[in-house]
Amino acid sequence: MRWFVVPMAGALVLLSSAFGSVGTAAARVTPGWGPVWASDWAPVCSSSLGPDVVQCHAIQLLDPATNWLGRHMPGAVPDKGPGGPPSGNSVTPSGYTPAELQAAYDLPSSSAGSGETVAIVDAYSDPHAQSDLSTYRSEFGLKPICSKGVTSGCITFTEVNQTGGTSLPRANVAWSEEISVDLDMVSAICPLCDILLVEAGSASFANLGAAEGTAASAKPAPVSIGNSYGGSEGNGETAYDAYYDHPGIAITVASGDDGYGVEYPAASRYVTAVGGTTLNTATNARGYAETAWSDAGSGCSAYEAQPTWQDISSITTNCAHRAVADVSAVANPSTGVAVYDSYGLSGWTVFGGTSVAAQIISGTYALAAGTTSSPSPSSAAVPAALAYAHPGSLNYVSSGSNGNCGNDLCNAADGTAWNGPTGLGTPDGTGAF
Repeated sequence: MRWFVVPMAGALVLLSSAFGSVGTAAARVTPGWGPVWASDWAPVCSSSLGPDVVQCHAIQLLDPATNWLGRHMPGAVPDKGPGGPPSGNSVTPSGYTPAELQAAYDLPSSSAGSGETVAIVDAYSDPHAQSDLSTYRSEFGLKPICSKGVTSGCITFTEVNQTGGTSLPRANVAWSEEISVDLDMVSAICPLCDILLVEAGSASFANLGAAEGTAASAKPAPVSIGNSYGGSEGNGETAYDAYYDHPGIAITVASGDDGYGVEYPAASRYVTAVGGTTLNTATNARGYAETAWSDAGSGCSAYEAQPTWQDISSITTNCAHRAVADVSAVANPSTGVAVYDSYGLSGWTVFGGTSVAAQIISGTYALAAGTTSSPSPSSAAVPAALAYAHPGSLNYVSSGSNGNCGNDLCNAADGTAWNGPTGLGTPDGTGAF
């Protein structure tokens, strides 16, 4: 049992957790006490959870037309003219589009990924998952989902429960929004990839772990499995590591949205822990610039052994155990991504959170699998190690912070090879994956 003293409304509240998330969005229990949630963000999942239960890491940006701070490239939103909605929709999508994300990370999304499968593990079910995904893909000119009427020039979408059956778990509004984020981001990064969605019966580690195993054993085997959830570390977490130990399959996990502090399963030595950035257009050669997102999770695990591939001075100087994160991508909701959800929401909106980043990286691993110049996740027992062997194929993020730890575990700075909020950096092509 772990106890936390949390200041709330001028009082001290004592909270306990055997293993799981505790506290509220505005009163964090992670070390460092990162920034309080922005008033124009709405976290999808509750952070007041019981032992061994996780929360999802999608964050909705409220009033995207006013609060989205990104800038679209010319022609990035189909049919978007002055004041005109795209493709007949009643709402013009704000948020970065597939074309913009592909450009920001220099990805071969139009030529790689065909025949590869990306799996996604989430809790509960989204009754509109396939129809919403079809809307997203149609809006941005991506290949349709295969059906009885469309059998070629399409991608397959498969939705199963945690044992691989077709009897899906009960619907859940919050997790349906997470599912929409995950499906849309995999589609944005690897539009030629087939998608397998495995829905656990609840948000417990046991059920999500069973879903992970189902995804890993699917035929054809997925290149990667994206996980957009996490809970507080606890001294029993290593018992769950077997759920994520699937050699040759890239298991990506969101690092969390509560600022400096470590979550599980991002802390597992078998996964690629994905941090977050703020992404903006820029006048540099890349056309984009990134800083560490102030709410991305990071730090030094209290329980997980340090992998041999993390033997670099910017980690070992500050951490004797597993350090988080490994790599990163856009996560700040204020510079977030366009998502379509009609079950919990009314259509187009903007999302952020390290959920977004985790699925971007999962899709990037799938692109690498079909690119001869990239290492491919199947070439490493733990694909996270590939980034440490190829740091030159990443955009290093050299500014920003997610807490007050006083070192690289929470501060991005020039002159270091790694930092907690963004890891080794963001994709610059697929050479690190």
